[in-house]
Amino acid sequence: MKTTLINITFILFTPFLVAQPGFSDRLSDAALELIKQEVTYDPAYFSINYPNGDIPADKGVCTDVIIRSYRLLDIDLQKEVHEDMLSNFDEYPNIWGLTETDKNIDHRRVPNLMIFFSRHGKVKPISKQPDDYSPGDIVCWDLGNGTTHIGIVVNKKSNDGERFLIVHNIGGGQVIADCLFDFQIIGHYYYEK
Repeated sequence: MKTTLINITFILFTPFLVAQPGFSDRLSDAALELIKQEVTYDPAYFSINYPNGDIPADKGVCTDVIIRSYRLLDIDLQKEVHEDMLSNFDEYPNIWGLTETDKNIDHRRVPNLMIFFSRHGKVKPISKQPDDYSPGDIVCWDLGNGTTHIGIVVNKKSNDGERFLIVHNIGGGQVIADCLFDFQIIGHYYYEK
């Protein structure tokens, strides 16, 4: 009888373990949080602090969605990209004619983020299959004429329930959209530090 009471007491007073959301869910939630902010698309060059620098909160481009989402999870892509570029400058594209790193802008360029994610994250398949894309994934597109774009897959589905939606900034601010297959996908990554 005494053993039974101990077991019942243990069961009654053991706290319930609640599963914590995984990193991909937290990144998705962080991206969704950004759509609450009003942001004007602004591709201008800004001098910013380092580390943890950011352009004015009411301005941004597609890369700023990625940077700010990770920053909400205490990951500073400005610092991560800058340090990797310092050590591996030749691994990064030479599109802008730079001869050294620039901590103000390097992390705000899609081709640089693609190299960083491929070096330090997981490269995932590029396909036309919606099931290959999960919340927390980073997707990059070619918009044509050398213009690249980037966004985060979030845990909200399209109206037809077929695809996850994307949080991105393609000119209208930080928004959620059903645009996964609207452009040519050129990169698909998962990065968790």
